[in-house]
Amino acid sequence: MKCYIWSIALYGAESWTLRAVDQKQMESFEVWCWRRMEKISWADHVRNEEVLLRVKEQRNILHEISKGMANWIGHILRRNCLLQRVIEGKIKGGIEVTGRRGRRRGRLLDVLKERRGYSHLNEEALDRTVWRAGFGRGFGPAVRQTAK
Repeated sequence: MKCYIWSIALYGAESWTLRAVDQKQMESFEVWCWRRMEKISWADHVRNEEVLLRVKEQRNILHEISKGMANWIGHILRRNCLLQRVIEGKIKGGIEVTGRRGRRRGRLLDVLKERRGYSHLNEEALDRTVWRAGFGRGFGPAVRQTAK
């Protein structure tokens, strides 16, 4: 499943900005794929945790997305190019719309800045081993504990 389905479904995922709704949909898609492969119908009333136990997997689609995102951002931050300045927000692009309702859409770096400051993030990106070690730890698969 990971080599056929995820490679198509997650094409370009390293540049996505995922909202909470998007994350929930990605997790639902992952379990839906496992259900289809195991031929488990929704009418069978099998819980998602039971499906994951049957296939001996955890929910890790969000882990793969964030790992790819961290690798791509690290690659961009190590280079001195136009794309780095665009991602940092130093070059404005698009049409400026004033008076838009609601919260501002999250930017690509906002996801990584929540955990660390930007200067710290930039320093880590310059040393590839530190970058990989830092994001290998904190971006583990989301495992939900169920009450028994």
